[in-house]
Amino acid sequence: MSISAASASAPSTTAPAQVEKPVDESALEPDRPWVVIVWNDPINLMSYVTWVFQKLFGYSLEKATSLMLDVHHKGRAVVSNGTREKAELDVFRLHEYRLWATMEQDV
Repeated sequence: MSISAASASAPSTTAPAQVEKPVDESALEPDRPWVVIVWNDPINLMSYVTWVFQKLFGYSLEKATSLMLDVHHKGRAVVSNGTREKAELDVFRLHEYRLWATMEQDV
């Protein structure tokens, strides 16, 4: 079975689509940063949570301890912020260490 030369060499012709530019560009909102929140849980030790914050985010012992105490006393702490992709990665990494973490857009 062979394909004829005429049908094999016939290029596909599709007209380019016209896309209209938005009329009012002031309606576009700038991207708001995303925040990563670690929630209190009854399982992980405070020293472990402090260690995870130091390991994943490079925080000093003082900052990691302060964030861990926020989680412990207030029930939550914002541990990082940035683009959506960065927040998704940070949440994924915290889950790997068995910490309860979520992300949301900053207000």
